[in-house]
Amino acid sequence: MNWQERIVVNPEILVGKPVVKGTRLAVEFVIGLLAQGWPESEVLRNYPGLTHEDIQACLSYAGELLQGEKVYPVELV
Repeated sequence: MNWQERIVVNPEILVGKPVVKGTRLAVEFVIGLLAQGWPESEVLRNYPGLTHEDIQACLSYAGELLQGEKVYPVELV
């Protein structure tokens, strides 16, 4: 899945948060719905501007960001 075709960052839309192209729906919002347990069919029913491919692009975008994340263990005293 090439998320770059479906996810855009524009400073004039939602203060530059990544959104699904052609919508004002932030990637974090879509991921949040899925994380809350919404089935994909319910997301698509409630947000008819979204497609299955848009949801897959959101997941791919999030996955790619997490792959680049660096974690540094911190010892708590």
